[in-house]
Amino acid sequence: MDNSNLTETEENPADLVELVISNPPILFHKTQKLIDKIEREVGATFLTYWTSVNGSVSTDDATAVHEILQSLGEQKHIVLFIKSDGGSGMEALRIVHVLRHYAPRITVLVPLDCASAATMIALGADEIQMGPLAYLTAVDTSLTHSLSPVDNYNSLVSVSQDELLRTVALWRKEANANSDNPYKALFEHIHPLVIGAVDRSISLSIKICTEILSYHMDDQKRAEEISLRLNNDYPAHEYPITLREAKRIGLNVKQLPPQVNQLLLELNKTYSEMGQRARTYLDKHHVRDNEITNVMEGRNLQVYYQNGIDRHYRTEERRWVRTNDESYWRKIERVNGRMRKDIFHIR
Repeated sequence: MDNSNLTETEENPADLVELVISNPPILFHKTQKLIDKIEREVGATFLTYWTSVNGSVSTDDATAVHEILQSLGEQKHIVLFIKSDGGSGMEALRIVHVLRHYAPRITVLVPLDCASAATMIALGADEIQMGPLAYLTAVDTSLTHSLSPVDNYNSLVSVSQDELLRTVALWRKEANANSDNPYKALFEHIHPLVIGAVDRSISLSIKICTEILSYHMDDQKRAEEISLRLNNDYPAHEYPITLREAKRIGLNVKQLPPQVNQLLLELNKTYSEMGQRARTYLDKHHVRDNEITNVMEGRNLQVYYQNGIDRHYRTEERRWVRTNDESYWRKIERVNGRMRKDIFHIR
């Protein structure tokens, strides 16, 4: 075909390629089969709380957990599988409060990572069961403030109190009589309001942990000691607290039964398939993101959060910005043997 007569605004239909928007799979039937198996193994009501590497413990998670528990009603014993890298400590407290409203006894199962705010959720359990790959972490708070410094990609940097205190302690160790006040130098890089906000957030973290532990721990002094250790005793926020260390802290932990651990690892693989990266690059400056980030599930009901975001790269600002945000909570129910899918409206 001779294309020489095509103008600059015309296209050759033979050259057009339909762009397929990437969407993650919904594996409700598969996850429900695994949940049925695990529920029989643990002999109690089984729930899941899972976030991807791009998800977090965040606002509205407690409402999603409540939706599942409301459908099940009050229970004698809830067993909760947690896999998450953390997020909001205040949302962790709300999730524990919801769980405790529906059951007097809570057991948390940890086959993999249960970090930061997810560790806070685990603190609300009467018992924590951990597998060979499982770990909790410290819960000392880092903060990304609107006045935080920025990195090379023009993104706000999180600031932790541990880093600030270590900087000041090092200055005091090396200082002499003629040295300036360390905060004078810090203020050139970190806004004073950010330092104040970080200090307040660590107090909040200790308060949240103590409150969560008090749901099942009558000894207030012991609850405060555990909270202080989790906030102050570790040189890195990501330090893996394995089963042995969790026992030393004073938590009620035991080994996760191998057969249950294996089923949980299989369930995690299924959620990971659902939570795979689902991005479509429209061009080098525009991308569509449809990733599933958070999943909560119980018998006959799954609630999950799915992104629906267009991202645009602003070259002059050297950063990506969100546009056309159509992200929603969604839910899938099994009613009379049939699957029903809908948007779960949370405002």
